[in-house]
Amino acid sequence: MKGTIILSHGLESGPDATKVTALARVADELGWASVRPDYRDLDASRDVEAIKARTARAVAAAPAAGRVIFAGSSMGAFISGFASMQRECAALFLMALPVGIEGYVFEYNAATVPSVLVHGWRDDLCPVNAVIEFARERGDTLHLVNDDHRLGAHVDFCAEAFRQLLRKLDA
Repeated sequence: MKGTIILSHGLESGPDATKVTALARVADELGWASVRPDYRDLDASRDVEAIKARTARAVAAAPAAGRVIFAGSSMGAFISGFASMQRECAALFLMALPVGIEGYVFEYNAATVPSVLVHGWRDDLCPVNAVIEFARERGDTLHLVNDDHRLGAHVDFCAEAFRQLLRKLDA
């Protein structure tokens, strides 16, 4: 295996969610292992303090050695950034990223590694301008698509952007 990808689902989703499943297929095709932690028990409380436990679970899912990539959608993207600050990683792939969550006091941060973001112009939950500014400050690759928060019309696009990231890492 080339490494392990930790695929984190969104708040109202699960490990078999459409986007993380599509990314898992790409990972498998390209020789990467993937792990999809289940956060539904933590998400049921709707307590912002569960973000810490979610992040800890993502970090715990990563092997102690070897290349790791953190990837996720919405809340899964949010905690992927925090996880990348606790466990060295090779890259980040973040979809529908909230760069802040109301009531959560910690400022959003992510490791300075190759990072690709996909965000919908019509995302009504995570303001697009905040994501543009976040990506601009870091020099991240940002794909803006004509979609809403779920990115339902762009699952294949997300999978292809993920494939390109993995190929770049292997080059």
